Amino acid sequence: MITSIIAFLAKFIVAGISKLGYLGVVLMMAIESACIPLPSEIIMPFSGYLVSTGRFTLWGVAVAGAFGCVVGSVVAYWIGYYGGRKAVEKYGRYLLISRRDLDMADRFFEKYGNWAVFISRLLPVIRTFISLPVGVARMKFWPFVVYTFLGSLPFCYFLAYVGKKMGDNWDTLGGYFHKFDVLIIFILFIGFVWYVRRHLKHRKEEAAEITKA
Repeated sequence: MITSIIAFLAKFIVAGISKLGYLGVVLMMAIESACIPLPSEIIMPFSGYLVSTGRFTLWGVAVAGAFGCVVGSVVAYWIGYYGGRKAVEKYGRYLLISRRDLDMADRFFEKYGNWAVFISRLLPVIRTFISLPVGVARMKFWPFVVYTFLGSLPFCYFLAYVGKKMGDNWDTLGGYFHKFDVLIIFILFIGFVWYVRRHLKHRKEEAAEITKA
């Protein structure tokens, strides 16, 4: 089942960016940052591969990715701002958001304050969900936007750079791989697989806790 999900999302990302260009990068990263499990670990490296082909520029995809992060994060921020924690806990499970994910993001925000928005953009899992508790805490909007962009830019640049370097060596793989290398996409997606399994485990544990109560 997980393999089928991976293959579907990978094709969706590749097709979207290939067809829409920079706008596709913005759209995919916006979806990911709105707490929908579309992995940046595929989006940005694939965009970086297209840099190696001459279609994009490295800074172009980095800025597009960071802008997409802002767009998606703003959506999550306003959901947290107006819906509150209860709404997020109620509907978050449909987006693979567990209560433990929210608790972790809450603790991170409480510990580091506004800088948590910047720092979290460089961290797995937390970066995806930080906007919700920030919205619940009603952090000022424009500082939130600025910190989100500044934190997302180096993250997007790094992943795109990795994809570009892989693209530079694409031809050395010879006839073993096609133009859009499924194997490499799967390798990049390992982090996402770990996240999905982690979430399912948390949901099972939470259900057990409720049953005991």
